[in-house]
Amino acid sequence: MTATDTDVTIHDLGQHVGETVTLSAWLTDKSGKGKLQFLKLRDGSGFVQATVFRGDVTEEVFEAARRLSQEQAVRVTGEVRSDERAPGGVELSVRDLVPYAENGGEYPITPKEHGIEFLLDHRHLWLRHRRPWAVLRVRDCVQRSIVDFFHGEGFVRFDAPFFTPNAAEGTTELFEIDLFGEDRAYLSQTGQLHAEAGALAFGKVYTFGPTFRAEKSRTRRHLLEFWMVEPEVAPSSHEENMALQERFVSFLVRRVLEECGAELETLGRDVERLRPAASGNYPRVTYTEALEIIRQHIEAGDLPPNVQPDVQPVEWGDDLGAPHETILGSHFDRPVIVEKYPAAIKAFYMQPDPGDARLALCDDMIAPEGYGEIIGGSERIHDYELLRSRIEHEGLPLEAFDWYLDLRRYGSVPHAGFGMGLERVVAWITGIDHIREAIPFPRMLTRMVP
Repeated sequence: MTATDTDVTIHDLGQHVGETVTLSAWLTDKSGKGKLQFLKLRDGSGFVQATVFRGDVTEEVFEAARRLSQEQAVRVTGEVRSDERAPGGVELSVRDLVPYAENGGEYPITPKEHGIEFLLDHRHLWLRHRRPWAVLRVRDCVQRSIVDFFHGEGFVRFDAPFFTPNAAEGTTELFEIDLFGEDRAYLSQTGQLHAEAGALAFGKVYTFGPTFRAEKSRTRRHLLEFWMVEPEVAPSSHEENMALQERFVSFLVRRVLEECGAELETLGRDVERLRPAASGNYPRVTYTEALEIIRQHIEAGDLPPNVQPDVQPVEWGDDLGAPHETILGSHFDRPVIVEKYPAAIKAFYMQPDPGDARLALCDDMIAPEGYGEIIGGSERIHDYELLRSRIEHEGLPLEAFDWYLDLRRYGSVPHAGFGMGLERVVAWITGIDHIREAIPFPRMLTRMVP
């Protein structure tokens, strides 16, 4: 038995009030006694309660409903009834029910409290439950919106390779691969360098795919494998790059608010805290100004709840740590753009600030509510000799970057771009505690299965 074109989804039941419909679903839970059985069903598009009344169905159907086990698949026919108390405002009065097959044992994830490691061990099954369902539907909305935004702005999607011959931002975070004993390569940290080649061919491009960082980090903000979108524009400037970032992130938040109200409600997300981010007008501060804001909060003891009271101010020339990003993000009601960091702590390819050679024309976007950096971007060095000297200064193999230097030899132009971590943005928008929930199968220092 298979679903047919006449089947409806739970998401669309509100359009069929008063009608008799058929849908295929899985049982998440059930209750009842005597002449009534209450079935909680899901089909991937949503959740609904189905009521089986003994007087409305045959004895065979009623017994089949009574014997259903958790996560058993069924095909149900029933009348859609309006009920303001029910999720989605409707429920289903069952007229017929046929199980697809018997389950092969007791379902492991029962309606009780389970530890996070148990749930991660059973991630392949946990994905069916309300919380991951909601988070990953938001992720899907964000992914679709990324494509819509960039195509609306005239960008070309440009796929970068996962195997690369060199590092983009230092070698300490690389996964090295032995190529059949003949040579070595690395899993890509970023698609940026190849996106620059794309920008000089097409003007505006973006790469979108998984990237890899060999960081031995156990924080709630880090994964070994994550997805990143990286637009690159030629010609472009630092100022234009920051403006693009603001348009982009505000577009994504607006889309999620428009399309994922049920998912955010399931997660208990306070959508009012997201609305400022949807309107744009993101504040911009320099690195030096950001250090002063952080110092003032620390000296006043005005710290977010998840920042330890012994946190110290940042010395000029040091990078911001997670507590500092949290403090800075809490100072604003929407993402803040921090620009012009010291060049010494940033990547070799960033254009120096013409007004202060100590600084780079770069920026980070810091999300509010303790979610930290979600975007890093810069204007790129477009002068051949300067870029070559930076590569040599970093001790990187010049021959591996010969193709990258070609982009400055032939038709060089000021250009800029940025990278946005998909999982960090999804974590912030959904309000979840750990980035591992923002990807179907997280890969972390201590987690490689399922």
